[in-house]
Amino acid sequence: MMDRFDTSGHDKTMMAVVTTGNGGFDKLEYRAVPIPQPKAGEVLLRVLAAGVNNTEINTRLGWYSSSVTESTDATSDEQSEKSEQKADGGWNEATPFPFIQGTDCCGRVAAVGEGVDASRIGERVIVRACMRPNGYDTMDNIWMASDFDGAFAEYVVVPASEAFAVDVDWSDAELAAIPCAYGTSENMLHRANVKAGEHVLVAGASGGVGSATVQLALRRGAKVTAISGASKHNQLRSLGAYHLLDRNEDVVAALGEQSVDVVVDNVGGTGFPNMLKVLKRGGRFVTSGAIAGPIVSLDMRDMYLKDIQLIGSTAWDEPVFPNLISYIERSEIRPFLAGKYPLSEIVQAQKGFLEKKHVGKLVLIPPQPET
Repeated sequence: MMDRFDTSGHDKTMMAVVTTGNGGFDKLEYRAVPIPQPKAGEVLLRVLAAGVNNTEINTRLGWYSSSVTESTDATSDEQSEKSEQKADGGWNEATPFPFIQGTDCCGRVAAVGEGVDASRIGERVIVRACMRPNGYDTMDNIWMASDFDGAFAEYVVVPASEAFAVDVDWSDAELAAIPCAYGTSENMLHRANVKAGEHVLVAGASGGVGSATVQLALRRGAKVTAISGASKHNQLRSLGAYHLLDRNEDVVAALGEQSVDVVVDNVGGTGFPNMLKVLKRGGRFVTSGAIAGPIVSLDMRDMYLKDIQLIGSTAWDEPVFPNLISYIERSEIRPFLAGKYPLSEIVQAQKGFLEKKHVGKLVLIPPQPET
């Protein structure tokens, strides 16, 4: 098979992490590859920092396959023992292996393609990872680092319209913590139409999406109950969470039935049935993931007798990312940065991510030019 990352005949190369197929950590190769070139309507970004996300691990594992019924952790163990290629393992179409992952990107515009204003060179930007190539009247969407090469590299090419300049004094690593987690979170809250004064229950609140959801729900004036391991409660309390529950606690006993307006649950698994029990009549359940397992038990009566809305959330709606930029520039949110790793240490970073001992985001730093 031809290697599209072969450096033969290329004078300019960069270091990148190439994911070669479904499987364990051995599928992550840190190697030299050609520097991509921007086409018409595109920009070349020098990657300053790239966040670590669950979706990159799921894509490497082939977790999106209908044959997978276990949690991300269990699937990781299985794939580490014996790799299995899964034709339907990507979230959308077949994953284009070998390719470069990295859904979160903070970068600086290094070059522009035809039709892009050269004055953009030098801008510090973050990339809208979820793109709607056919417009916002359909749910068609593609994701950087799932459908085309992403930011686990020194350089990445993206459509100029998806690179948003940000005027803020944050570090590169903090900005890299925003796109996937905060975009996903804001989209869920937008879809669920969370309003001031409502009670929002956030499962998995210590993760990147979870901690973002706590902040963004509070920003809307909601009252937030957060579920996480007890060792992480102090950090979540500092964000302003109204009530904190241990992840092993019975949420129905702790909160009571029909006590919550909105549940934001990216955990799934065996805890799902109780999430519907605590929802009020007319409540909304919204999700964009299921790290504890995608197969759940649903009592249809809990859904229809209480007029509950079940809301799936993957394609970001049009206002979501511009809204995030405005929140950042008005100092209304700020991410928890749990740790930084050199890009070459991606395996250690993903192992740390799977251990779930952190609150917030882990970020990779590619090699930077000497100054």
